Amino acid sequence: MKEREVEAKRLIGKKSVRGKVYEYEYYTLPLNLYIPKSMVEKFGTKYTLEVDEESGTITIKPKGS
Repeated sequence: MKEREVEAKRLIGKKSVRGKVYEYEYYTLPLNLYIPKSMVEKFGTKYTLEVDEESGTITIKPKGS
C-alpha cells in the first residue's frame, strides 16, 4: 500500500450555454480525482491518499485524521 500527502487544487471552469458564459469552481487531487467542494470547505485542502495496488482501492482521508 502506498501512502502520500496531497493537496487539492482549485480550478475554475467556464461553460457557454446559449450565448451566456457560466463560471464554476471545482477541486481535484492527483490521479484525476475530483473532490466535492463541501469536503474542502469542511476539512481543508490537505489530504492523505492511500493506494492499495492489490485490491485497486484508493482511500482519501483528511490530513487531521
